[in-house]
Amino acid sequence: MFTQTLDDTLVKTVVADATAAPSMHNAQPWHFSYARSSRTFTLSADLERAMAHADPTTRGLHLGCGAALLNLRVAASHAGHRTSTTLLPDPHAPALLAAVRLDDPHEQRDESLAGLHPAIRNRHTSRFPFTERQIPDTLRATLSEAADREGAQLSFLTTPHRETVLDLIVHAEGYNRMDDGREAEQRRWTHDTAAGPAADDGIPHYAFGPRKRAGAAPLRDFAGRDSVPGRGYADFEKHPQLASLGTMGDTPADWLRAGQALERVLLLATLQGLAASFAAQPVEWPDLRWILRDPQSGTGYVHMILRLGYGPQGPRTPRRPVDQVLTVTP
Repeated sequence: MFTQTLDDTLVKTVVADATAAPSMHNAQPWHFSYARSSRTFTLSADLERAMAHADPTTRGLHLGCGAALLNLRVAASHAGHRTSTTLLPDPHAPALLAAVRLDDPHEQRDESLAGLHPAIRNRHTSRFPFTERQIPDTLRATLSEAADREGAQLSFLTTPHRETVLDLIVHAEGYNRMDDGREAEQRRWTHDTAAGPAADDGIPHYAFGPRKRAGAAPLRDFAGRDSVPGRGYADFEKHPQLASLGTMGDTPADWLRAGQALERVLLLATLQGLAASFAAQPVEWPDLRWILRDPQSGTGYVHMILRLGYGPQGPRTPRRPVDQVLTVTP
C-alpha cells in the first residue's frame, strides 16, 4: 500500500474526514490535536457543545466522538498509516477521550478500514422514506460482524419486540415535545438556511425530511413544536427495519466503542447501498432505555436504535472548518 507523507496537509485531510461523522443534533462536539514529534492525534470532548437536557451524562456526546474517531482511523489507514488507539488515556482528564498514534511498529494493520474510506463523504443521515425491500440476511450478518469488531453488538429487531420499540420511540418523541428544556435545546441546533447566513453546525431545515403522513418509520421531528413553511408530507415504510446497538458495559469507554461500531456499521451500510437514520429518543430517557433490550436475547446496554433500508442517502449537512477543530503542535 502506498503511504502518503504525513505532513500538515495530510493531517488536516485526515481530521476533515473525521469530522464527517454524525453527532447528536450535528453539534460536532470534538476537538483534535496533532503532535508532530510523536505522530499522535488526541481527541477531546468539546463540552460547550454538550446537551445538558437530552444528554446529561454525555453518553451521546461520546457516541459522536467515537464515530469521529473511527473515521480518523479509516482516513489514516487509507493514507497508508497504521494506527494504535488508546481510549481515555489520562484518568485525570476525562475530557481527553482518545490518543491515536500513527505507524506504531507493534500494531497490526486493519486492512478492512481503508476500504471503508469512500463511504465517509457519501454517508448522510436520511430522514426520508425507504422502500419495503428487505435487507438480505447475509448483509445483516456482515453489519453485525462490523459492530463486533469494535466491541459492540448490533441486533436486528424482530416482532413483537420491534413493535414495543416503535411504541417507545413514539412515547419518547412526545416526552421531548412536552419538555421545555429539551425543546429549546433542539431549537438551538436547528437552522432556517433561507432566513440568514448558513451555519456550520446543527440541522438545517432542508435536512428535516418530510412529515410522516403514513407508515411506521421512527424519526425525530426536528421541527418540534414549530412548523416549517413549504415542508411536505410523505408515506414512510410500514415495516421499518430497526437494529439496536449496544455494549455489555455502560462506561465512557463503552460509549466510545459503541460510537466507533456505529460509524463502522454506517460506512459499510453506505458501501452496500443502504441508507440510515437514528431513533435515539427512547435511549435519552432512562426509564425507557432499559425496555429497549430484547427480552429473549438482550443483554448489556442499548446506545442507539438504527433505521436501515433502501432509499435516498439524504442531503449533506454542514461541518465546521478544520481550523476550528484542530490544533497542531511541534
